[in-house]
Amino acid sequence: MFIYPENLRAKPMLWLWELRDIGIIGVSFLLSFLALAQGVGMPPLVITVLYAFLAIRVDGSSILDFLRRAACFLLLEQQYYEWRLDP
Repeated sequence: MFIYPENLRAKPMLWLWELRDIGIIGVSFLLSFLALAQGVGMPPLVITVLYAFLAIRVDGSSILDFLRRAACFLLLEQQYYEWRLDP
């Protein structure tokens, strides 16, 4: 079931994921099963399932978006604080 947003500016969704995430998950599953067949083990499949879980969108946001914003705030971007005394 393909649901296009009402306002035509939001990103198109398929079930609980954006279409970009569906593509990433599909290619990752394919590569994970190929790696599993070659004897690499389960880590690629576990990472793919973890990404699929974190990319689920509910009400326009996902856990992955929250983790990205938290990493930028805590680790990647410099925080600037200005201390000033109010008279």
